[in-house]
Amino acid sequence: MSKSIDNTFSVEKPEESSGFLLWQVTNLWQRQIKKALEPYGLTHSQFVLLASIHWLSVHQQEVTQIVLSNHTKIDPMTTSTVLRTLQQKGFIQRQEHLTDTRAKTVGLTEEGKEIIKKAVITVEKFDTEFFSILGNKTTELNKNLITLLGQQ
Repeated sequence: MSKSIDNTFSVEKPEESSGFLLWQVTNLWQRQIKKALEPYGLTHSQFVLLASIHWLSVHQQEVTQIVLSNHTKIDPMTTSTVLRTLQQKGFIQRQEHLTDTRAKTVGLTEEGKEIIKKAVITVEKFDTEFFSILGNKTTELNKNLITLLGQQ
């Protein structure tokens, strides 16, 4: 019996599909980062928002939810939902903006600062180990990822 030719796909092997490979690596990385964050009781989204609040507050005076959403590329509604959870956990405080009544400023509590400083060390160590297989090609990977992010 002859094998019929199906040209649904433009690639001969899955390893030739950049999107499929990126999806697989992302899933692997997310599974492992989830384990790394378990001791802190944080999801990855919660970690990203806490770390970004800390980063932005160190590098600029005031963090609003929209600034945070733009910085993390997490949509505003999801950002708000995750921030509500972080507020319930006692890691952040939100308050009305002094001049813009539609905006809320966001800041870490002392407990939030403590946990994010520990979690950042864990995540940075994890990332170093995860990407170490690339050796000196990590910088090139980052440049390529930034290029892809820039198309939005």
